[in-house]
Amino acid sequence: MSEKSRLSSRFLFFLIPISMFLFIIFSMSLLQLSSTSFLPSSVIKLILVNSTSIYLKSNVKNELGKFPFFSSKPSQDTRSSMRSGGENCSNFEVAASGKHIGNTCNPNQGLLKVYMYDMPPEFHFGLLGWKGKANQIWPNVDDLDHIPLYPGGLNLQHSIEYWLTLDLLASNRPKVVRPCGAVRVDNSSQADIIFVPYFSSLSYNRHSKLHGKGKVSMNKMLQNRLVEFLMGQDEWKRSGGRDHLIVAHHPNSMLDARKMLGAAMFVLADFGRYPVEIANLKKDVIAPYKHVVRTIPSGESAQFEERPILVFFQGAIYRKDGGIIRQELYYLLKDEKDVHFTFGTVRKNGVNKAGQGMASSKFCLNIAGDTPSSNRLFDAIVSHCVPVIISDDIELPFEDVLDYSEFSVFVRASDAVKEGYLLNLLQSIDRDKWTMMWERLKEIAPHFEYQYPSQSGDAVDMIWQAVSQPGGSFLLGVVFGEDTSLGFCRRSVRAFIIYSSF
Repeated sequence: MSEKSRLSSRFLFFLIPISMFLFIIFSMSLLQLSSTSFLPSSVIKLILVNSTSIYLKSNVKNELGKFPFFSSKPSQDTRSSMRSGGENCSNFEVAASGKHIGNTCNPNQGLLKVYMYDMPPEFHFGLLGWKGKANQIWPNVDDLDHIPLYPGGLNLQHSIEYWLTLDLLASNRPKVVRPCGAVRVDNSSQADIIFVPYFSSLSYNRHSKLHGKGKVSMNKMLQNRLVEFLMGQDEWKRSGGRDHLIVAHHPNSMLDARKMLGAAMFVLADFGRYPVEIANLKKDVIAPYKHVVRTIPSGESAQFEERPILVFFQGAIYRKDGGIIRQELYYLLKDEKDVHFTFGTVRKNGVNKAGQGMASSKFCLNIAGDTPSSNRLFDAIVSHCVPVIISDDIELPFEDVLDYSEFSVFVRASDAVKEGYLLNLLQSIDRDKWTMMWERLKEIAPHFEYQYPSQSGDAVDMIWQAVSQPGGSFLLGVVFGEDTSLGFCRRSVRAFIIYSSF
């Protein structure tokens, strides 16, 4: 090779990384500008302090220094939570999620304009046994005492469909005080999203079995009717379903219809039982389970010395798929000092016992089961028991705005099953480090509360914010050269942070 060629090669060797560096700096600088006419018109992602980010539509006119933000400062409760919604909680202050005209949300200034199909009650509240008057599709949501209640027990953990539907019905009711994150509109052409009010998880839980001489379950029948209904709607034909929102939080819900409706945006618990072409981070939203244990008020939360149990797990031990790790950990930990690792069910007051155990424990194990996620994580959060997440494929709700490393411990499954590894790791976390995570748990727990009416920063409000920004990590995806969903990139960063923490 000639001297001239060698010099050219060296020049290119230095030019490429310098160009990439300048491109990254330039791309990040775009995020700082208040004028965004040359950016994609859908979303601006602002990177804020404390690892918190918020998404804004480009038509929201605020000065850069006055953009909405999440505050960890609790505010006073505005209303009591609904009877089926769990404990009262302090809510986070979320500014500018919409504006009220009196007590009614202004659709033109709400975060998300939603058109909801007036589907027959058999798809939603009729599944709860509700029967309205002639031609009445929806219950009166002004009166808490007359709103149909969702079934209790473990049914509640997948009740997301119920809370979102109630919230939309309340958005035009002047007597109901709630945030203006999502506002129902009457004209679908004015909507950002089309909401499908089908209680798919309840349909699966309560109506999957055949009865009598029937050959088709009610659950399957309703899914077939749902597909037929949607395919006949002008809104679906116009977009191919891409602007439709369907809640399918139970992993087994929508098994028959999901392939036909895969273009829609799903609200899911995880991606464990979905092929990537049906569900993925580019278009879908991961929502928290509705916790089933009692929320521990912040002032009653036990501190480090008041939690005698080091590690807590109570639940099903023998699971399939990725959940096999549960039984491996059971045999490793069941006889260890200060460890509570036992089989448990909802029977014989099992939920209350689990809640008491979590509230008395420093760390609570969240281990992959039949699917990557479980309700146990959110039970731990509201018990202020530091979650230990042992689930390599888990996707976490609100992960783009909450830094789970501040209040959780992540452990690879392959490390967790090494003898002595898990206990040594958790015992190495001293009181100060644990207390920092415990304090953060108390701050973020309100984000995981489902309630009616909804409150600013609760689970319902957070879901609407996530729905308003499908593919919201696009700009960072471009900067880092990853898939626009940022799924791989985010998991890699999270793993690096957590596995290097101790």
